[in-house]
Amino acid sequence: MKANLRCGKETISLELPASAQLIENRPAAALADPASIVRDALLHPIGTAPLKEIARGRKNACIVISDITRPVPNKVILPPLLQTLTESGIAAENITILIATGMHRPNLGAELESMVGKDIMDNYRIVNHYCQKQEEYREIARIEGAPIEINTHYLDADLKILTGLIEPHFYAGFSGSRKSILPGISSFQTMKFMHSYKVIDQLQQANCRLENNIFHQYAMEVTERAGVDFILNVVINQERELAGVFAGHYDLAHRAGCDLVSSHAVAVLPEKVDLVITSAGGFPLDATFYQVAKCLIAARDILKENGTILVTCGCEEGLGSEEFCTIMRSNPTPADFDRHHGNPDNFVIDQWCAQNIYQTLAHAGKIYIYSPGLSLEDVQRFQGIKIEDCQATVNDLLKSHEKVAVIPEGPYVVGKLAGDN
Repeated sequence: MKANLRCGKETISLELPASAQLIENRPAAALADPASIVRDALLHPIGTAPLKEIARGRKNACIVISDITRPVPNKVILPPLLQTLTESGIAAENITILIATGMHRPNLGAELESMVGKDIMDNYRIVNHYCQKQEEYREIARIEGAPIEINTHYLDADLKILTGLIEPHFYAGFSGSRKSILPGISSFQTMKFMHSYKVIDQLQQANCRLENNIFHQYAMEVTERAGVDFILNVVINQERELAGVFAGHYDLAHRAGCDLVSSHAVAVLPEKVDLVITSAGGFPLDATFYQVAKCLIAARDILKENGTILVTCGCEEGLGSEEFCTIMRSNPTPADFDRHHGNPDNFVIDQWCAQNIYQTLAHAGKIYIYSPGLSLEDVQRFQGIKIEDCQATVNDLLKSHEKVAVIPEGPYVVGKLAGDN
């Protein structure tokens, strides 16, 4: 059996025995006329009036879009959306496109143009969310004493629209809808609560699960307080073609999209395996090791204790942010991480993805990492095993691992055990 794993902008092809379990998305047909279907979704949304009716009489609008780490087809979905607002009486100069960076870096210049296209970049006001600029947000509520602070460009808009991609998510169950607000346009203090050691530690097998999911519950509460008039969320297939469009109510339309994702992105396994071979999803998702946490958690959930993981990840930007680098370079073991970051007083940005990586390291016996962008020194510091030849390493591991699963799409497909909710 041959498996093709994405790694940055390249593909790693592996020969595997026929006995290996291939965990992949079931085919989702690409929409024949995406632009037409987007327009139809705006006219016939789920759970709300058509967008043109909602927009009529509004003075201005804020459209939240995902940042560069999410392969959202903005060039397809934004033109019909913007045209609808214009036809409803909202001029281009009164529309703000807000990039939900969360705690990521801003998207500017050529990178921004690649996301939205030159015409939209030149003719609309586009701003990045900066989570640590106090003038960018204000408090709207408190949850368990923590301040809930949201970007004022969004809060002050007369018409509030969220766009994004619905896919499996290891915290929220599924991305999309409310996640555009939390974490997308939330402050550092809000994220300090939502991504605290305590909250993340409660999330067990949260991938593709909304019920009994504390992260989802908090995000819904924040979204209801911030307000949403309309969402335009999409689902893409393995070729990153548009496979579904879900517009309308922030919960009803989102759940309809989640159902489609579950139908092709969840695979059921009879039992846990000894070896998981996975990918971090390829560019742009695997630009940093920070994002690799997603596929590692998915692998951990189907791996026997002390099993083995092999992951391919481009990491052309290295480990990640300065804070994330410090965490991964100063905590050699999961126990070191828990001892330091389990204390709320030691909270730092990006520790939540590090927490998931250390959770996986604690569960797995070994994690082999194929990554052109990571140095041997960095991988060894957190006790990973850097490899240069994937096929040779796999051939060696197959000698001692009987039950093997391979996940070519990494975080875009989720394995669950039979009987799991």
